[in-house]
Amino acid sequence: MAPEAIPAEVVLLRDFVNSYEPQVDDETLDRPAALRDWFVARGLLPASARLAAADLTAARAVREGIRAMLLEHGGHEAVGAAIEAGNRILAGLPVRAAFGPGGYRLVPAGDAAIERALVGLLEAIRQATEAHTWPRLKVCDRDTCRWAYYDTSRNQSRRWCSMAGCGNHIKMKRAYAARVARADTD
Repeated sequence: MAPEAIPAEVVLLRDFVNSYEPQVDDETLDRPAALRDWFVARGLLPASARLAAADLTAARAVREGIRAMLLEHGGHEAVGAAIEAGNRILAGLPVRAAFGPGGYRLVPAGDAAIERALVGLLEAIRQATEAHTWPRLKVCDRDTCRWAYYDTSRNQSRRWCSMAGCGNHIKMKRAYAARVARADTD
């Protein structure tokens, strides 16, 4: 599937999860200004918005909660602590539904910048859920990777962010383990 065929709300969520890359411990959202710039670039906040260190902590908790849900989409057990931490943040969001063109949307009921941005992410999850694309958003099976990707396979069975990278690594590791096991039995 061409990148332009991936729904915009899925791209937003995938990119948010991928703002941290566990495999190399690369954190894109390393300060409040970086978080603001990330949200501004995606139309979730105005350029004049101000975010604090607590907002950065909250956004990261929601991100890791989403990552844990995507792990579950791939058939793995979700990390409960990450989901609980994200849920604590989401529970405090003032959100309401509003009618508009094409149906309804989730909109912030408060004025805080972080609330506006996080409600924008919730709205993306709502859209993806209703479009049945939410379960196709997964994280890589490779324990050290956990990069988010959109599963474009027909039967939704893709397991790795890339077959050439993580998929090949896992298959080579399994093949080596099988060779060692056979050698041990000979």
